[in-house]
Amino acid sequence: MLKLATRGSTLARWQADEVARLLRRADPHLDVELVVVETTGDRRQDLPVWELGGQGVFVKEVQAAVLDGRADVAVHSAKDLPSLTGPGLRLAAIPVRADPRDALVGSTLEGLAPGAAVATGSVRRRAQLAWLRPDLTFVQLRGNIATRLDRVPTGGAAVVAAAALDRLGLGSRASEVLDVSAVLPQVGQGAIGVECRSEDQAAMGALASIDDADAHACVDAERAFLDRLGGACDLPVGALAHIDENGLSIEGLLASQDGRVVLRARRSGPLPDASSLAKALAEELLAAGGEDLIAVGSATG
Repeated sequence: MLKLATRGSTLARWQADEVARLLRRADPHLDVELVVVETTGDRRQDLPVWELGGQGVFVKEVQAAVLDGRADVAVHSAKDLPSLTGPGLRLAAIPVRADPRDALVGSTLEGLAPGAAVATGSVRRRAQLAWLRPDLTFVQLRGNIATRLDRVPTGGAAVVAAAALDRLGLGSRASEVLDVSAVLPQVGQGAIGVECRSEDQAAMGALASIDDADAHACVDAERAFLDRLGGACDLPVGALAHIDENGLSIEGLLASQDGRVVLRARRSGPLPDASSLAKALAEELLAAGGEDLIAVGSATG
């Protein structure tokens, strides 16, 4: 028996069910059971994520269920994970990654009238869209996918993860899937992160069967980039890595919250050097003005 801890949202349950399906496909004799955990992020829909503590607000209670033995495995949206795995845990598997891009629901970017409202709870999305369209206005939006789709501003748009729409069979609701050259995704977006206790050899063995080496390497590199920027950085940060014939390529972004300053760069190199490559990319952005952005953000946050 392998118990999988997960948040209770429809999307989180889909992800946990997908991990269970992959595990059963690898071992048809394996019994898998879901353990649903309510998180602080789920309970407090009235506050922006960064006011609740930023990254980690959707995963801490799920991780606690594994650490205290109520579950064997924690299933997360990889984008919700902090840049470093906590004590006693191991990020043991990342299955094949879905579409990492963001999507607009309600209108295309070009179709938005001057001054139109865009709903998003993400400082990363807001900053990049403000850079592209300084005329837009922004409204706060949190909640599950159904809630977000119900709250698309009249004449405006809401921003959601393309993978979330696809996984819930709602891909047709996307008015536009934003190219990564326009809006760089969040670290880990589109990937499912699966953790277990670091000493649990049985769980690690089971999870090894569903791990995708390329997706894992890319998410590791993106998290290394975020970690070098401070890990809990509440400024707009994005990164996306991919594997090609030359090794690993990673693009990273750091911006001011108002989107007036957007720093963006790319590095490529051999796959074994992916972590160093990602950290060097972060150093490049810090040297290009990122340190000043972080200092200002810390002073005003």
